[in-house]
Amino acid sequence: MNKRFRSTAAVLAVTALALAACGGDDDDTAEPADTQAAEEPADPPADEPAGTTAEEPAGEPADGDYLWVMVTDQAGLGDQGFNDLAWAGLEQAAAEVGGEPQVIESNEQAQYVPNLQQAVDSGASLIVGVGFLIADAVSEAAQANPDAAFLLIDAVAADADGNPLPNVRSVTFKEHEGAYLAGVMAGLTTESNLIGFVGGIEIPPVVRFLSGFQQGLASVNPDATVESAYVGSFDDPAKTKQLTAAYFDDGADIVFEVGGAGGQGAYQEAAERGSGLVIGTDTCKNQLAPDNYLTSATKDVAGAVFTTAESVAEGSFEGGVANLGLEGGFVGVCEDTFGDLSQEIQDAVNEARDAIASGEVTVDPGT
Repeated sequence: MNKRFRSTAAVLAVTALALAACGGDDDDTAEPADTQAAEEPADPPADEPAGTTAEEPAGEPADGDYLWVMVTDQAGLGDQGFNDLAWAGLEQAAAEVGGEPQVIESNEQAQYVPNLQQAVDSGASLIVGVGFLIADAVSEAAQANPDAAFLLIDAVAADADGNPLPNVRSVTFKEHEGAYLAGVMAGLTTESNLIGFVGGIEIPPVVRFLSGFQQGLASVNPDATVESAYVGSFDDPAKTKQLTAAYFDDGADIVFEVGGAGGQGAYQEAAERGSGLVIGTDTCKNQLAPDNYLTSATKDVAGAVFTTAESVAEGSFEGGVANLGLEGGFVGVCEDTFGDLSQEIQDAVNEARDAIASGEVTVDPGT
């Protein structure tokens, strides 16, 4: 098993990208991840920042210091999405609050609980579990360690009776509200009236993206249709590329990817053929295919992570559930490229945004 524990310098490339832009085997014998110490990164691949193995595991933080530890799901860093954004939030916490951010990357489901326990044992001030797929593991680790503070992104950590855990801040997003706006853009952009949707796994956050997108599309272009398919994982760019190619070959002129790290395959396909547009998720991804990018349905994962870390430092951390949406600007569309759209599309998106915020339009999450 290739389990990795990275610290700040080893993932600078990922952090810069995320800041600039705003399940697995059942091996029950998995051991906690090995730790990695920061060294000078040596020309890492674009989607995989480098790290070097340390002899000693990470120790507890010194008195008065904070240790912010993130445990990824299988997509890991370099996903151009919520894992990278969560890491950016911890980097911001280290810069503005103090302390050291570290990340443990999980390559399979069986590593989740051991990796979370390793974070607890290291003396972490806050342990961030990233992704719906890690929710059960966070619930287990949090109940086993009631004095540790956890943050779970994209799901709710609960006990056997369904009660939210008091030592876990569970943050979910109204992805359907941001995706509605992306659907409005797509409906006013498509010429073929056929749009493809490529999801990673059919889990609630992905379903919410699709549901909101379909509603926004229909609100401005009832003649347009969406065909959907799922890859079966969030780390298979080749399969995503294949599905994207099939949609374009069938006449679709826009593909909406909700594929995690695997979603990069959609941009590769569009860029290679020089036609078709891609809509992304979580953050702006125009750097992946500048000439073939329409927008992203975004969510402020970095902000949620930073504010939770800040609450730990201030002594005001509280568990419970936060469901964040358009109100407060926690979801939306890519602002970096919004001004490139026609005035008609900008006006339509702003009108839809106002209607949702005011309650005039209610977007069905589909879950």
